[in-house]
Amino acid sequence: MTLLPPSSWLDFLENECKKAYYLHLESRLVEAYSIQPEGVFPPSLEIFTALEYCNPSKVKIVILGQDPYPTAGFAHGLAFSVHNAISTVPKSLNNIFLELCNDLQVNYPSNGDLSRWSHQGVLLLNSILTVEAGKSGAHAGWGWEIFTDFIIQRLNNQHQHLVFMLWGTYAQHKAKYIDSSKHLILKAPHPSPRSAYRGFFGCRHFSQANAFLKSNGVQPIAW
Repeated sequence: MTLLPPSSWLDFLENECKKAYYLHLESRLVEAYSIQPEGVFPPSLEIFTALEYCNPSKVKIVILGQDPYPTAGFAHGLAFSVHNAISTVPKSLNNIFLELCNDLQVNYPSNGDLSRWSHQGVLLLNSILTVEAGKSGAHAGWGWEIFTDFIIQRLNNQHQHLVFMLWGTYAQHKAKYIDSSKHLILKAPHPSPRSAYRGFFGCRHFSQANAFLKSNGVQPIAW
């Protein structure tokens, strides 16, 4: 197992994957997946799904999550998303869909797989890309945060007119890496049941994002 992002991202990432912290992260993950291959999520081949589905030149919107679902079969490398075979939509994702339906007056999606967003330029980026079964945040501090913060900073520097959706305090701490004079930063409480009623519902981020894209000559997202 090697921890190598998709080729479409390698130039964008410069030498980040050669740095000492990243090599140490790779070593720890090789050990973790070898010791308990069914107990680390997502499967090793899906760690970089968010990057694979949305190359850096195509990014329009960045939605930031914290870490993958720690439930077997759920995580597949996209923040908030689950495999389309999962019949139960997680509570936070359900609230995202409820806001989407209310905001854009669209039908509730048929499944929780957000790949359709990724392929249109929505980077569904978790800050931490792996997790241990049943233990949210288990891989915090391993080095993923350094890597994904670098991606955010590079996107900020290399692009114009991106939309960053920052849901919850954790994601909003990343605003320090984003130039609000170049990009649209949308903040709201996290969509979890504990906080969605504090302002996530009614935030209208989906319509605001599309309006911003259109105003800058960018094709909006078919949410």
